[in-house]
Order: sequence, then C-alpha cells, then structure tokens
Amino acid sequence: KYGVDVILYDARNDPATQRNNVEDLIQAKVDIILITSIVTGSRDSGAAADEAVKAGIPVIGVDTSCGSSRVAVTTRTDNVLGGRLAGEVIAKTLNGEGKVIVLEGPAGDTNSALRVGGFMEVIKQYSGIEVLASQPADWSREKGLGVMENLLQTFPNVDAVFAANDEMALGAIEALKAAKKLENTIVVGFDATSDALKAIKRGEMTASIQQHPYEEGYMAVEIALKILKGEPFESKVVMRPWPWGIEHAIEIPATLITVENVDEYLE
Repeated sequence: KYGVDVILYDARNDPATQRNNVEDLIQAKVDIILITSIVTGSRDSGAAADEAVKAGIPVIGVDTSCGSSRVAVTTRTDNVLGGRLAGEVIAKTLNGEGKVIVLEGPAGDTNSALRVGGFMEVIKQYSGIEVLASQPADWSREKGLGVMENLLQTFPNVDAVFAANDEMALGAIEALKAAKKLENTIVVGFDATSDALKAIKRGEMTASIQQHPYEEGYMAVEIALKILKGEPFESKVVMRPWPWGIEHAIEIPATLITVENVDEYLE
C-alpha cells in the first residue's frame, strides 16, 4: 500500500538470535527497525537497539520495551493498568479478604514487572488480602503447572491466583484441578488468548486481561512511515525504574474480560 519493502525475522524465542538478526539488518542498511523484544528490557535487545541507532537507523519497540532509551517510541498495551484491573477483579470477588498466589514472567522481564506492579498497587489497599507467594513461571503453561503444584504443597489454602499471562494461568488451573481446589479458587490471567477465553466460558478462569496487538503493530508502522518522511508524531515520556530510565511510549488501555463479556471476544 505504501511501497515499503518488509524484511521479517523470527528469533524463535532466543534473545541472542534476535540480536544477531538486528545486526544483519544493520549490515543490510535498512531504513528503520521494529523490534518486539523476546525478554522485555533484555541486554541483547537493548544493545541491538543501541547499535542500530548508532548506525543511523531509527528503532521502534512493539509490545515490549527494548531496554534502551534510544528507541524512538514503544507502542504497547498499558500493562500497569492491566495489572490493576486484575487486582480489582480479584479484590472484588474476594470481598477484600483472602490468600493470593502470583505467577510472574521471567525474572527481569519488564512487562511482567509492570503487570505484577499494577496488581500489587491494588492488592496493597486491602489489609485482608495476603499474598502468599510471587514466583516466576516464565510465561510457560508447563512451568505454571509445576510452580503451582509446588506452591500448593506449601500453601494448601489459596483463594486466588493472578498469573501475568494466560499460559501460566492455564497451567495453574491444571494444578488446582488435580488438587481438587479449582472450584473454590479464582484464577485471573493476562492476554485473553483463545484457550483462556474458552476457560472463562467454561467457568474455570474468572477473568483475563486483553492486550491489543493489532493496534500496537498498526500504530508502530504508522509511526515508522512518519519517521521516514520526517514528520512529527505524538508520544508520552514515561519514567520507569529500569536501568535505561526514560521511555517514549504510546500505551493502549487494557480490557478486562469476564464471563459477562467473553462472548464478544470468542471467535
């Protein structure tokens, strides 16, 4: 439509491969690079972004932070808001009292930190809610199952689980099923995947937070075209407690999906 040639690389979930891919694009002297960092804020993606900018190639982050203040802008879902929505639905369903387990993404992943941070902002307002444990399960259903099984050995009485993505939430559901505890346990995930929406419909999951990846990608391409034409674009400066500190970002509001509105999102 715009006469732009697109070169697509898939790092296959390996940060080092992603850095090599960016280095290849630098050697190819492309005009602009869009990166969805595998581990948000990783050293590999941050260093790769820095190298591209040093070579005169603008970089845009899509969905995840690249870990560099030199990135022109990052388009993403508002992860803090999403975490808050998860905290609010759990606090409301528990009537402000209960025991909660949190499953995090990989250690150091900024998307996970933002989601869990937003969740804890809300939960800390309720003195009757106790967070029993908050542990990484690395975005994995299998690890979500294993971590939840282990935590249930230590904490057999749990009222709610917040998982920073749906895969971990679905793993936790399997562990709760096996322990015959799912019926009395609230589970909230993040991403609104197809499997999660079906679990909400079945009554196994209480809620999930929907991101808006299509909008993130669309906006990123629109901004890329503006940068190439030398046109201005709007973003906001976000201060985060990360090593790179300042980010220029466009954050799209997250959406809470429960049994009340899940039919609108099921295919």
